[in-house]
Parts: sequence; structure tokens; C-alpha cells
Amino acid sequence: MSEQSNSHRRILSPRTAELRVSTAVTSLPEHRPTSSPRTAEILISFGVPRIEMKKPEPAIATSSKIRFDDSDDHELSSEDEGEIERELAEVTFEELQRARSDGSEMVYRKHNTEKKGGRANKNRPVEMSSKKPVSRFREVIQVPKKVVRDPRFESLCGKLDVDGFKKRYNFIYENVLPAEKEELKKQMKKAKDPEAIKDLKDRMGRVDKELKSAAPKRTEKDILAEHKKKEREAAKKGKQPYYLKKSELRKQKLIDKYKELKDSGKLEAFIEKKRRKNAAKDHRYMPYRRPAEEGSQ
Repeated sequence: MSEQSNSHRRILSPRTAELRVSTAVTSLPEHRPTSSPRTAEILISFGVPRIEMKKPEPAIATSSKIRFDDSDDHELSSEDEGEIERELAEVTFEELQRARSDGSEMVYRKHNTEKKGGRANKNRPVEMSSKKPVSRFREVIQVPKKVVRDPRFESLCGKLDVDGFKKRYNFIYENVLPAEKEELKKQMKKAKDPEAIKDLKDRMGRVDKELKSAAPKRTEKDILAEHKKKEREAAKKGKQPYYLKKSELRKQKLIDKYKELKDSGKLEAFIEKKRRKNAAKDHRYMPYRRPAEEGSQ
């Protein structure tokens, strides 16, 4: 065996030895444990991952056929594989570096990374892969993205003026909505379809809700405007300004509401409704009569 191995060593050229070393390394399975620390270091330098195991066993090639990129393709026995492994363990670090520097080891490395399509310049067309089907919803002509702007949050649109908005669109609450309410009443009298009547009632309810929600805000604004006007006149005379409190504002709003109810003739009904509501509220705090005991009956 030693004579055969010596003759085999004499026949191999340096180039063939390097190719066989790199081929033997790449043909080893990934799950095989390393036979020695030196072999593990060599395998790691060639890109073979190292797997730690509890009880390492001697590395034995599982395949009996190893194909070389060299001109001589033949079968190797287990003894030849063991000889190649021993030669691999005896290879110096300088020889490995030289084998890696000349590019021979790169032949057996295959990169699975696919080339991503892209553009060297944004004005050039995109290079699409011919192996993938083209989507039918592909954007052929690139147009600039439409930017949606909300005037409520844009500084270019200016600052919201609530008082000015109310003054400019006050005709909606004074003319448009009351006229729409009267028109809905006329349509409801003529309508006979139950679904149409229900739709008209819903629309009228929305109109009433808009009118009722706008009236208190307008009343509060009028009270504050009148108070500020009086305070400006007092300040011109040299008096100290008086700022209206929230409690006084609520009191003034209640006085204005009572005046409005009195003018419309609904004050008595409003007071009666308020009285029943307060009585029901006080009734919850009144003590209940205890049930009589059975012995006393």
C-alpha cells in the first residue's frame, strides 16, 4: 500500500494535487464531523461550515466516485480517499493561500444569489428578468405621484378664522336649512310610499340637528361679543377690565333661554317638564318603607 501511495504521489503534479485537494473538500457532505482540528481549519478556509458534535468520528468519504475537472476521470476506492484526506491534512497554509489566490478554488463555488433587476440611472428603463412572467398591471409610463393636501393642516392655506367663517356662511343656517326643512315637509305630505316617507323623516331630522347645534354656539358667541364691547367702553373711561367667568356665562345663557321661551309661549311647558325631572331625581334619595314583620301582622 505504501508503494502504491508513493507512486501515486510521484505521478501527481502540483496543479493536479491542488485540484484534487479542492475537489475533495467540496465533495465532502456538510453534516460530516471534522477528523482533526487541522482538517477543520482547512475546511473552514475553503468555505465548508464546521459542525460541532459531542463525539467526533474520523472523517470517511461516503462517496466512492469523485469527479475531477482534470483530464483523468476515474473511480477512487476508500483507500485512495483516505490517502487524499491525509494529503489534505499535510497541506501547509502557504499552499492553501496560493491555491486560493490563483482562482482554482473558485470554480467549485456556486453562488445562488440572483441578480436583482435595477437601473444604473433613474432615467433608464428597468431591466426585467425574462424568466419571470410580466404582470399585466405593470406601470408603463411613470407619472409623478399625486400629493393630496388637506387645507386644515396646510400652512399655505392660512389660519382658520372661526368668526369669519361663521359670518361668511351664516346664510346656510338662516336661509338654506330652514327653506330645506319647509320643502321636506311639503314632500312628506304628498308622499305615499312608506320608504320615501322614512327617508324624508331622516333628512328632516338631520336638518333639525344642524339648526339646533348651531343655535347655542351663536348665542354664546353673541354674549361674549356683547360683554367685550361693554368692557372696551369701560376701559376707555379708565375702568379696569372684567373678564366673564364660565359660571356667569352659563347664567346669562339661561336667562336668554327663558326670555326666548317666554316670547314663544313655551315657558310653562318647559318649567313643568323641568319640575317632573327634578322630582324624579329627588325621589331616588327618599327612604323606602320597611316591610312589616310577620309577627306584628
